[in-house]
This record gives sequence, C-alpha cells and structure tokens, in this order.
Amino acid sequence: MYRTRISWLAGVWLWVGSFSALAQTDSLLRQADRLLNYKAYGRAIDAYTQLLSNQETPLAAEQKVRVQGQLARAYRQVGDGEKAERYFRESLSNNPDEDPQQTLQYAQTLAGNGKFQEAQQQYERYLKLKTVTPDRVPAPIPLNDRDGKSESTRYRIEYLSLNSKDEDFSPAFYQNGLVYVHGTKGGSTIETTGKGGGAGYLDLLYVLNRKDLDVTSIINADGSAGTVPKSTNTRTSRSVGKDYYTRPTANDSPTVPNFSVGVNVAEGLGYEARLVNPAQKFDNSLNTRYHEGPATFSRDGSRIYFTRNNYNDGKAGKSSEGINKLKLYTARQQNGAWTNIEELPFNSDEYSVGHPTLSRDGQLLYFASDMPGGFGGTDLYVTQNQNDRWGKPVNLGSTINTKGNELFPFVDDVGNLYFSTDGRRGQGGLDIFYASLLNGTTVQGVSTLEAPINSPKDDFGLITDARRQGGYFSSNRREGNDDIYRFVRESSLFDCRDLTIRLYDTDTDQPLDSVIVVVKAASEAPPDQTLTTDKDGFARICLQANNEFTFQSSRDGYINTTVGFTTRNLTDDQPSRIEIGMFKPTVIMDTIEVVNTPVPAGSLTRSRIRGTVVSERERRPIEGVTVRLRNECDHTQREYVTGPDGYYAFDIVEGCDYMLAASKPAFGTNTNRIKRLPKKDTPKEVAADLWMLSVGDVLLVDNIYYDFGGINLRADGARELDKVVTTMRKYPSLVIEIRSYTDSRGGAARNLALSQERAETVARYITGKGISRKRIRAIGLGETQLINNCTDGVICAEAEHQRNRRTEFRVLEIK
Repeated sequence: MYRTRISWLAGVWLWVGSFSALAQTDSLLRQADRLLNYKAYGRAIDAYTQLLSNQETPLAAEQKVRVQGQLARAYRQVGDGEKAERYFRESLSNNPDEDPQQTLQYAQTLAGNGKFQEAQQQYERYLKLKTVTPDRVPAPIPLNDRDGKSESTRYRIEYLSLNSKDEDFSPAFYQNGLVYVHGTKGGSTIETTGKGGGAGYLDLLYVLNRKDLDVTSIINADGSAGTVPKSTNTRTSRSVGKDYYTRPTANDSPTVPNFSVGVNVAEGLGYEARLVNPAQKFDNSLNTRYHEGPATFSRDGSRIYFTRNNYNDGKAGKSSEGINKLKLYTARQQNGAWTNIEELPFNSDEYSVGHPTLSRDGQLLYFASDMPGGFGGTDLYVTQNQNDRWGKPVNLGSTINTKGNELFPFVDDVGNLYFSTDGRRGQGGLDIFYASLLNGTTVQGVSTLEAPINSPKDDFGLITDARRQGGYFSSNRREGNDDIYRFVRESSLFDCRDLTIRLYDTDTDQPLDSVIVVVKAASEAPPDQTLTTDKDGFARICLQANNEFTFQSSRDGYINTTVGFTTRNLTDDQPSRIEIGMFKPTVIMDTIEVVNTPVPAGSLTRSRIRGTVVSERERRPIEGVTVRLRNECDHTQREYVTGPDGYYAFDIVEGCDYMLAASKPAFGTNTNRIKRLPKKDTPKEVAADLWMLSVGDVLLVDNIYYDFGGINLRADGARELDKVVTTMRKYPSLVIEIRSYTDSRGGAARNLALSQERAETVARYITGKGISRKRIRAIGLGETQLINNCTDGVICAEAEHQRNRRTEFRVLEIK
C-alpha cells in the first residue's frame, strides 16, 4: 500500500509539471491562431514553427496535425507554395479523418506548383470526401485556378492565309515550319476499290517557316474583330517529300476528319479512299491509292507512325462486313527515303485504328480506335514500347472516354493530352479538351478549353507547347470548311502570379531581414497585404492577375522605398522576381565653422575651442555634461566635464579636423564636426556653444498648420517637417510625440477625431523619410488646448483660428 501511494503521488507531480508545459503550448497555439486570423502570416509562421520544433513538450498527435495544416495555410497566403505543399502533405498523411476543405487547398497548392496530375488526384479525393456523385466526369482543377476562383484564360485566334476553298486541317509542327493536310470533298462512305470517282483525296503541304504565315483576320479574346498588322511575309507552300533533305520532327500529331461534313465519325475514323495525285506526294514509298493521313515522328525524326487504309502488298483488306478499315503503320527513314513499312501488331481488319501521337521519349503511343470493348464510338488508347515492340493497347478509361467519340489525340512535351470529343458537354460539335495524366497512362481529370478555341462548330486537331502559350488547331466554323487557325494566349493560365521580392542594402548589397512590405493593389478587390522579409531578405506572394500593385518597404534606419509592379499582359506563367534596394539616410552632423574670436594680444599661446553647453528649451547652462574632443589626425581623445556655468575649453592643433560630442543622461548626445584651422603664426580661438535636447522639450520648428477641416499637409508644413526629420536623424535614439490640435469650430468629438487624423498624417510623412514608426507617437487633442481666446461663440479672424490648428513635437525619450 505504501509503495502504491508513493507511485500515485509521483504521478500527480509529473502530471502537474506536464499541465504547466501543456498550458504554455495551448497559449502559444491560441496566439498563433489569432495571428493567422489577423493575417499576420509571418508571425503566425514563426509561432507554428516553434510549436512543431519544441522537443521538450512535443505536440499531441491531433495538435500536430492541426498545426501542420495551419502552417500550410499561412505559407500559402505568403506565396511559399513549396512549404505549403510540404505541410499540407504531412498534415493529411497524419490525419486519419481527412478534412475535405484541407484536401481542396492541398490540391490548389499542387496546381499552383505546376503539379497538375497530383493536383487532380487530390481534387478527386476532395470530391469523394464531399460525397458528390456528378452525372458527368468531374472537371479537374482548372489550370488557371489558385484559390477556388478562376477567370477564363484569354486567347487570340488568327485565320491564316494558307487556308483554301477546300479542306485544310490537322497542323503539325515540323522543324521551323508547319505540316498540314489539304484535300477536296468526297463521298460520305469509305471507298473500298480505291477508284472512288468523285471521292476526295488528301495530301500533305508544308510551310517552311510558320513565323512567316500571313494572317487574314483576327478574333480577339472578347470576340471582337482584331486589326491585322501589315506584313510583307509571303507564303511558301510545297508538298512534303518532294525534296530529300526535309526530315520530320518528333511529336507531330495526325488528325484526319471526313470531307463531306467537316468531321464524320460514323464510319471508322472519318477517312475515305482518294485518287492518287502524283503532283502532291509525301513519299513514293508511303503513298498508295488510299489515304495516308498526317503522321507522328520519333524525336530524332528517324521513325514515322501514320494512318492508312487497310492496304498491303497492293491489295485492300476488308472487314467481314466488306468495309476497308484504317490501320497504323510505321516506317524508318534511310538516306532520305522511308523504308521497312510495317503494320503495328494491334491492327485488325475488323476495326479501325488511327490518329497516332507519340510521347516525347517515344515510349508511349496514343491513338483512337473503335475496337471492341470500348465505352462508345471511338475511344482513346495507349500502348507502351518494350524492347522495340509495342505492347497490348490499354483503354484510357471512362475518365476520358465517353459514349460518344474521342478523336485526334495530341500529347505535348510534358505529357499533357489534348483531344476532341462529341461525347461531353461543350460549345457544340467536336470540342477540344485537356487531360492531365499520371505516369502517362492514368487519366487524372478532364477539362475543356475556353472559347474562342472551342466554338459551336467542330474544333479539333490542336497542337501546342508545354505551357499552351500558342499553337494551332482546326475548325469548320467558317463557311463549313475545315480551316487552320493559330491561337496565342494573352493571359496567364493562373489566377495569380507567384512573385519573389528581395530587399537589400544598396551600399553593401547584403539582404535585409525584417523589412515590412505593404502590398497595395490598384483595384479595390484584393485587400492590402503585409509581408515581412526572412533572414535572406526574401518575401513571397501570389499576386492577382491583370492588376497593378505598389510595394511600400520600410525598415528602421532606412529610407522608405516604393516600387510598382503589374501583372497585366503576362502570359509566360513563370514566377517573377523583383529586387528592391534600400539605403540609409545620411547621418546628420552639424559642422562648426571657424570663427576667430578676438582675444587680447599675447594671451593665447595655442589655438583652442571653447563654449557653453545650454538646454534647448530654456537656454540655461547645463552642469555635469561630458564633452569629448577627438583629433581626426591622430585619433586622440580628451574629455571635459562642465560645471554650473556649463563652460568647456580644449586646446587644438591647427591643420586637423575634430569631432566634438556632448552627452549627459536624459539628454540627447550632440555631435559636431570642427573644421581644421589653417596653420598660421598667431593662435586662434573658436567659439562653439552647444544646445542639448532633453525629455519634455518641444522641438524648435514653426507649428504645422492646416486648412479648415482638412488633414492634408500644406507646402509650408512639409518644409517644417523636414526640419523634424533632420533632428531625428541627428539623434537616433530620439522618440517624439506628435500633438495635433484643432480650432474650436465644429463639434468636440469631430475635432478630436480630426486632430488624430492630422497627427497620423504627420507620422506617415516622417516615416516616409526613413524614420522608424516605433520612434513616433501620434495623438490628437482636438480643441482642448487653445492658445488664444477663440473659443466657442467668440468671433475671431481666420488667422487667429489657424494658430489653434497646429501640430507640436515633444521629446519623450532621448539618449
């Protein structure tokens, strides 16, 4: 029993100690939460970090999860996406009860960091957590969404002069130029004989330099007609394959629609048989009496994958229903000619396979097919290359494939997949969609592209760069013909732009920490934000798109700096960085001019400096002041302590500068420079009386006056404030109180508020000159201390009332 009681008492003791530590932890956690709610993100980050790093009193599991989540939100607000991602991940991985809102914020952070595939995965988790079961495939996080609100990405589209009265479609990048398909209209069924009568045919044309393409009309992002710039470029178009030196490039995407109705997917993939046209051949070894569609190439241009009707060894193959289907073929280039033409192993006489597009590394081949087992008319598939052989095709699944038709895939250099479909809600007809992929094979989500790329007509065959800055696509929106359009993105893909700000000392180029940066937007929508630089001088933020901002930087001992930045017309989506230099104000030091004081002949054997130290306010001598004189030639220093008369005196050497400083507790140290005396035979005497500020003194400047009812500084007031700034620079320890007054006209409460606004106006002016706000206290006293008899009911001249509308400066602290 005794041992049990001892153990129990020890447990009580340990519990009491733990309770104290836990109380401190809870207090810091509440403080951190308050800082986060007050948008003091930098201080909140410090507090949450301290909680996580406390080894003596580690957080409970639930507390740790919560702190990690709060820390992630704080980092997200200051624009540090990497740290926000890290702490969101840690919080969610340690939390058995997943928070839907936190999962959504994590997804948005991933999207902001450019990790679209992971972002879509987290967004899918969010939808599941919210127990939402949409009728259609859920849209992924839009590329231009950062904080749950998105703004449509703006595109300008251009109608190109290469378009003809026939069909021009399915562009593909080729070296510096552009390869596209040109053809005439034919019947609506696939020709099996290859003769076709009036059937249409396809050929490839090539523009040597796509930058030289002329534009005939422009549609702006808002749908208005744009002005076509004058151009002297001439179109150069020729058939590919008529020269031996042009080599294909990687990632060209083939897209072949039907001719009679723009795009028809009722039969296979929309191909028809064509008449051979020897004048427009791609290559003799590839062209047959049937269609050869646009091709995709390996990165080095040595291998081609292309679509062709089922035609081998001069014979057309047919399905059991007598239909000539489409197949994928490949060939190698040797000495400028394509050889070793062979089918891909997954072709069949019973279904069509076409529209190939190759991944950047050449290991994944995407295509469209109506093979059995799909979800609709034609689906998108992917096959992987293993040991130079293509494996069994894998359907990309219901996330991308619908009951309709998915066609014209194109994979960009970073693995984003674009395609067209009539099985999703869109503008109408075939619309272009975007899919984010995980590991190139798993579709994470699908989203549509905005108008004017998509239209109520058929839009297909889009090719672009990895950041979708520009590209080309096909559409039959104009007179029913398939034409090629160029698009240029004119806004960011994101709703905000990451910006890193670096603050540094202009003299030393060293980073400045603890700089307060106030971010103000030109529009009223985003509120002002306050950032604090870290130890390396950096602050980070994500700025609203299409806006203008100013950054007001302040730090004790430096002149305030204001710079501007705009996010308008930025389309590159890359993080930006600006550097802001700050410089210290010039240290103010009075210079005592040499004044020769008459002295009796022969009374001086050496030159000297003398004077009296008096108070600034009363001009009375000050006893006990330590006066120091330093020789700037040999750096020797002497001291003199004043007596009741405040007098001091030093012998000096001609030809040397001197520093003279007077100091005493509760007084401000007065430092002066003494210019050198010329070397002459006769000793001279320099008179230098010193004035010292003390607590309670009023700075000797003319009062700052205001117009009636106004708070703005007048020009004469600004000049007087510059004198105050000069004094505060001379005395770095000086702390002042700004006292602002009004006249007696108007209500007392209104006058009290008006005087406070005037005091704050003065404080802002002084801090704008590089004086720390910590050294200034602003107080409004209204009409409480009139300096004349102009009280309520007394008729006074305006000049008399103006004397009461004043601002004074009192010394609160000084060393």
